[in-house]
Amino acid sequence: MGIFSAELIQTLEELDPSIRRAFIKILQKIEQAIGETVRREDFLELKNIVKDIAEEQKKLAEAQRKTEEELKKLSEEQKKLAEAQKETQEELKRLSEAQRKTEEELKKLAEAQRKTEEELKKLAEEHRKTRNDLHQLRKEFGGFTRSYSYAFENEAYRNLPKVLKEKYGIEILERFVRTEIEDEEINFLARGKMNGKEVVVVGEAKLRFDEKKKDFEKTLKELEKKERVIKKVYGEKEIVKLIVTHFARPRALKMAEEHGILVVQSFEW
Repeated sequence: MGIFSAELIQTLEELDPSIRRAFIKILQKIEQAIGETVRREDFLELKNIVKDIAEEQKKLAEAQRKTEEELKKLSEEQKKLAEAQKETQEELKRLSEAQRKTEEELKKLAEAQRKTEEELKKLAEEHRKTRNDLHQLRKEFGGFTRSYSYAFENEAYRNLPKVLKEKYGIEILERFVRTEIEDEEINFLARGKMNGKEVVVVGEAKLRFDEKKKDFEKTLKELEKKERVIKKVYGEKEIVKLIVTHFARPRALKMAEEHGILVVQSFEW
């Protein structure tokens, strides 16, 4: 059997095939060289060397296996990292597209705001012109209203004596006048006689006599103010309050009667 004992063969079988073949060749050379003269101690030493090499080979194989596992794990991690990087790039791409769209929308909004501001500016200018036109119309209409009011009053001055006598039995003793007493404008003022007593007729001109509470109360207060200043001039003579109007509503006529106010409408003369 030479140096190739069962134990040595078992040890050699644990080596990598390529290393095992090399050792076998070496051992064959040694066997040829020393023949049967090899000492037992040398053989044991050689066997231990082979065994140590086998152990080292085994350790190297285990280290290689672990290294391969680590490389496999590293490869998996690298793959996951690559996928995460890809997803990140896609997300950045989506964000970039969203930002581009947002910038476009902001640009459109800015343009719309600019147009709106221009329209508002035009509307403000139109409003200013309209306001000026309305102001002018009010002035013109106010002038027309005053002119019409004066014409209406002038007609009333001529016709009131006849209407008051026929309708209320009041005889006017002097011409009606328009005057002002203590800064209070009086549209109609004249002395008259009613039921054998001298009276003072004081009147207010209204183009339209309405029963609306606010308007009626305003008219009533105006007549009461005129009555107070007239009494300062004419003493304790009876005051006859009069409203001369183009048109009076039935309810307004009744309210005037309840407050002792005479009403003459233009169609009555």
